[in-house]
Amino acid sequence: MPQEVSISYQAVKSKVYKLIDAMVEGEKSPAEIQESMHRWWALVHPADRAVAQKYLVTVLEKSHGALAAIVLGSPDLKSPKSARAEESGKLLKPPVRSDRPAASAF
Repeated sequence: MPQEVSISYQAVKSKVYKLIDAMVEGEKSPAEIQESMHRWWALVHPADRAVAQKYLVTVLEKSHGALAAIVLGSPDLKSPKSARAEESGKLLKPPVRSDRPAASAF
């Protein structure tokens, strides 16, 4: 049986940042990131999932805000693709919180 992971804000933040870094470095694809999150979620004890989801949403919202600020603060660095995404609002919309049960959200 796999070992359960501890849930703390710092642990969740570390997991998210490691996955972001792996994608930025080209070590993981979006599909691999999703699979990693599915595996991680399976290790979270069911009693801890509400807290884990709260921490995960908080980290993702803050990360999204930081990325949007970087894009908006770097007008000379915008590529046509990122400019189109910004214009359509994709980089400015916060992540959507799901009303589904925590286990099905991942």
